[in-house]
Amino acid sequence: MSTSPGQPDLSKSMSTQGSGAGEKGLKTDALGLVSSVAIGLASTAPAYSLAATLGIIVVGVGLQAPIVTILAFIPMLLIAYAYKELNAADPDCGTTFTWGARAFGPRTGWMGGWGIIVADIIVMANLAQIAGVYGFRLFGLDSLADSTTWTTVAGVVWIVVMTLICYIGIEISAAMQRWLLCLEVVMLVLLSITALVKAYGDHPPATAIHISWSWFNPFNVPSASAFTAGMLAAVFIYWGWDTAVSVNEETADSHRTPGRAAVISTVLLLAIYALVSTSAQAFAGIGTEGIGLGNPDNSGDVLSGLGDAVFGVGGFGGFLSKLLILMVLTSAAASTQTTILPTARTAFSMATHKAIPSHFARVHPRHLTPTWSTLGMGLASIAFYVLLTAISGNVLADSIASVGLGIAFYYGLTGFACVWYYRRVLTRSARDFVFKGLLPLLGGLMLLYFFVYGAFDVYAAPDYGSTSIDLPIFGETGGVTVIGIGALVLGAVLMLIQWAVQGSWFRRPDVPTGPADPAEAP
Repeated sequence: MSTSPGQPDLSKSMSTQGSGAGEKGLKTDALGLVSSVAIGLASTAPAYSLAATLGIIVVGVGLQAPIVTILAFIPMLLIAYAYKELNAADPDCGTTFTWGARAFGPRTGWMGGWGIIVADIIVMANLAQIAGVYGFRLFGLDSLADSTTWTTVAGVVWIVVMTLICYIGIEISAAMQRWLLCLEVVMLVLLSITALVKAYGDHPPATAIHISWSWFNPFNVPSASAFTAGMLAAVFIYWGWDTAVSVNEETADSHRTPGRAAVISTVLLLAIYALVSTSAQAFAGIGTEGIGLGNPDNSGDVLSGLGDAVFGVGGFGGFLSKLLILMVLTSAAASTQTTILPTARTAFSMATHKAIPSHFARVHPRHLTPTWSTLGMGLASIAFYVLLTAISGNVLADSIASVGLGIAFYYGLTGFACVWYYRRVLTRSARDFVFKGLLPLLGGLMLLYFFVYGAFDVYAAPDYGSTSIDLPIFGETGGVTVIGIGALVLGAVLMLIQWAVQGSWFRRPDVPTGPADPAEAP
């Protein structure tokens, strides 16, 4: 980022030892804009996210699922701008950890980094399970797909393979993502168009309903709690675009490209999700039987049955149905890989800044990727997945629902960090006020509302989700809240232990001041 004479270089004002592209030993200039956007999109795993979440959204908000899916885009875009502005000043792969520490202090930054790590480890369990189930279904091995033991084994194998790919190199990971993403998007568009054609054809399925403007009226959602639960579930399907920023130190033009990739990714996701959610609802309806999106038996996987109904099971249609299963499988696999990337780099940055043991800051001498951080992420994910599977499938289901709380926590923290860090320069230009202040603040406030209302009202209800726990003082509490809040409390305990052992870390720089930098203009 260039500056004019007499104007401050914000990247220097935020720099500390070991911060910034190329200073930690990672491979620089390995990714361009296209690869960064591909990684951002693949991290959200559109096919997997829709398969696992669309049914949950429909159960919560009914026919208003398309508008809830669209509205969830708003806080994501606002936070994407916060990422863009903070990354322009400091392309540190620690993202929320680094920026939160510089805005509010090391303790807050540590919790932001923990929010990323714990959300990613939790979701890895479900990604592995989906990959295992769809791998067996692809080859017609339905009996193995229904076996908890064999799907767990297959899921563990997927985690191991994707961890090794991430270990070998970022360029191999990006190339794989581009090919997998192309297949994924093509199949989702084909599914949507075919579903709409059949829903409006001469012989529509019995479940088909024509698209209505009422679907796009959020005020038709039955209650505030239903709307909040729906939004938290919809936020989950957008989550992951920040991986494009987590690999900023390995990206060409690290101050600008990752932020642009984050914004572009969220806009493309909006188009994909709006199309698929609307067409799927028009074809399958929201009934609670058969292929209806409201059928609780399909809530964890709506695309499998929908693919057979849309494409058919014989001839070329059968081939497309199998291809759809392959697409969800590759989507989950791709997301497994791109979930490892940001978590490993967050832990790597935390170790570089001495917030966790220094072993996690090691870089492979040939591959130039984090070693301990990458392998540690894979091992932690396997341990968590096997543990939850051994305990109960219900606990695993509630743990996935709790991911929304972790997402809202660290995304919201990033929005507030952007506003606070730039607080002294918000009035120097209209652009600074809007992009460094207003938009990140609105995004942070939205996610704070969803986090508080979801954690202490919707998810805390004993009858929400699959489990409940009798807590001292609080009584019967929904398992989703217990897992989500409990994971953050565990992080606070670990942070205090690390603080007691190692002492303070991470020097906070001065807040930038001075006139606006024309080079920052969008």
